[in-house]
Amino acid sequence: MLLLIYSSICIFIFKVFRIPLNKWTVPTAILGGVVMLTTMLLVMNYNHPYTKAGSQYYVSTPIIPNIRGRVIEVTDIKPNQLVKKGDVLFKIDPTPYQAAVDLRKAELADAESNIKTIDSDYQSAKARVEEAKLTMAQRKQEYERYAELVKADAVAKTDYEIKQREYTSSKADYEASVAALDKQNSLLKSQVNGKHTKVAQAQAALAQAEFDLNETVVRAPSDGYVTQNLLKPGMMATTLPLRPVMTFTHKQGQLFIGAFRQNSLQRLKEGDEAEFVFPSIPGKTFQGEVLSVLPSIGENELQANGTLYTGKHFQTNGLPLVVFKLNSDISQYKVPYGSNVEIAIYTEHFHHLSTMRKILLRMNSWKNYLYLDH
Repeated sequence: MLLLIYSSICIFIFKVFRIPLNKWTVPTAILGGVVMLTTMLLVMNYNHPYTKAGSQYYVSTPIIPNIRGRVIEVTDIKPNQLVKKGDVLFKIDPTPYQAAVDLRKAELADAESNIKTIDSDYQSAKARVEEAKLTMAQRKQEYERYAELVKADAVAKTDYEIKQREYTSSKADYEASVAALDKQNSLLKSQVNGKHTKVAQAQAALAQAEFDLNETVVRAPSDGYVTQNLLKPGMMATTLPLRPVMTFTHKQGQLFIGAFRQNSLQRLKEGDEAEFVFPSIPGKTFQGEVLSVLPSIGENELQANGTLYTGKHFQTNGLPLVVFKLNSDISQYKVPYGSNVEIAIYTEHFHHLSTMRKILLRMNSWKNYLYLDH
């Protein structure tokens, strides 16, 4: 089209100004067209880059249950049918996990009962301490009285030794009762966050058992789609990360990534206008914008491992990735996640040349009607 326009201008100039056609004027006109067209294309490519290597990316989650068990029910969800967050996907036999909950509830009740016993034992130990204290005081008075009497030869020495042994024994009983009281007190005051440790342990075990029981019903993590649902009742679901039972695709916004040459990186910035062409929607263009230019190029990534890197690792011409947002509404079209897309970016530099890129992009869009698969 540009050549036709240029040719028309040249013919007009030659005719109006009566320029003769000779070996100087004709090659000059042709060379001028080649130089002009080449310059415009080079400037356009640098300031308004284009790529065929674009696609919509999406996030999927492998559904792996938190517990192991036999599947007893699979919800009748058709593949790629939209499900809401929290919808039931399938159920695992809850029998062993319900039994675990019942056991933990019994243990909790037993622990709470033991706390009452510990408190009763503490009160009993406290009473024994008081009793032993009084007995020791009484034995001490008798021992001291007999000590005075034995000095005055008023009692036999054997009676004094008996009182001495009785006082020593009562003192030992008192010390033993104090130790028992301290033990009961430590048991009574052994707490975590205001709860006795035995009760806290039983409550934690019950919470874990109830969590496992709740996990027997596997639900959708968010709004999205179940892809390739081949799970059937009777199959065994495990917690192994390498054995997911189904794949869940999250419903998400229209975000796209395009791989561009490194040549035009200095011209790109966030907010630049962009246009999209989908092979699945021939003859249409859609508007968007640049969200960000990723700060690293994956082809030249290095990681610490046992492999020695050679020159071939650095011969790859990496393509930087640019993230886009699609502003146009494409809900009326069938565009599955992961669809390919051609993307053109229009920067603020030499913006008048973006018209060329827009024309070329629309020509590519119409070309999507043409293919010879048979």
